[in-house]
Amino acid sequence: MPTTKTLREGSARKRAAILAAARDLFLADGFDRTSVDAVAARAEVSKRTVYDYFGDKRTLLRAVVDTVGQSLIATIRRILDDTLTDRTEAAELEDVLVTFSMRIATDMLGSAEYATLQRLVRAESGRPPQGGENAMADTPDEALAERFAAFGAAGLLDVPDPRLAADQFIALTFGTALHRYGSANAAEDPRVRPLVVEGVRTFLRAYRTA
Repeated sequence: MPTTKTLREGSARKRAAILAAARDLFLADGFDRTSVDAVAARAEVSKRTVYDYFGDKRTLLRAVVDTVGQSLIATIRRILDDTLTDRTEAAELEDVLVTFSMRIATDMLGSAEYATLQRLVRAESGRPPQGGENAMADTPDEALAERFAAFGAAGLLDVPDPRLAADQFIALTFGTALHRYGSANAAEDPRVRPLVVEGVRTFLRAYRTA
């Protein structure tokens, strides 16, 4: 079980060094085979410092996953800002939604950071961290829901439940590619784009205003 002791915030430099060391070792050796001693040695801190900052190895894994997840969330928000902001023409919707989906499929799902996250969340004996330990759980869906709500307010989409619309959009586009091919990396797999385009069209048939 994760520790319940009060943890020290400590030095930002030491915290970053511990997280980087843990990430490298969890990826190279696996969670079970990585010791706190090894993390401390790689980070050039004492074992006591690792425990003071993170409590136990399981909590350290969660912190590493959250750090990678936050980096990916920043990528998603940047893509949202680049593609789905200040759109006022209904005729633009298909193109911008396809562009958004393809950017997600290349810049995010095709990134080394995403591959790292996938490996880390399975780092403990092949099972992902439980309950609240994955920073990617809801934030991307909520961010997309905010944009769909804005489209609804502008009269471009009919979205009584923006979060449901976001979930359905994801399922219809890169979610379909992940389910069918096990990957949505459009940079490497030309089969992804046709699925994305058809998914966007299906979404718009359901949500575009008349």
